[in-house]
Amino acid sequence: MTAKWIETITGSLEQKKQYRQYRAGIDALPEPYKAAAKAADRYLMYAGGITDGETLVRMLADLLELWQRAVADETPLHDIVGDDPVEFVEAFRDAYSATEWIDKERTRLRSAIADAEQTGEGS
Repeated sequence: MTAKWIETITGSLEQKKQYRQYRAGIDALPEPYKAAAKAADRYLMYAGGITDGETLVRMLADLLELWQRAVADETPLHDIVGDDPVEFVEAFRDAYSATEWIDKERTRLRSAIADAEQTGEGS
């Protein structure tokens, strides 16, 4: 019962465990994959915006698996991320549909414009 109460306040304990496993997996990668994975992770944390914990941990687990496969196959970094690492990470993120923090503001903007149009038509 206590765990459920704590999860209500702090979020899923299982997701936190999965995230810690992801971080440990990234730290275990050999260079240069480790540096590239950490850079991709940092970008996702700033620009990803996904607020759904389940989707986020699934995406991160898939990203870790991608890096681990690259290590096993000795795939060069450029073959993974291409010419533009930003484009690669954003395309990777976009493959996971989830609620993003910006969705609330998009809805708010659309409503404000619709309200302004209605107010303007009544004048």
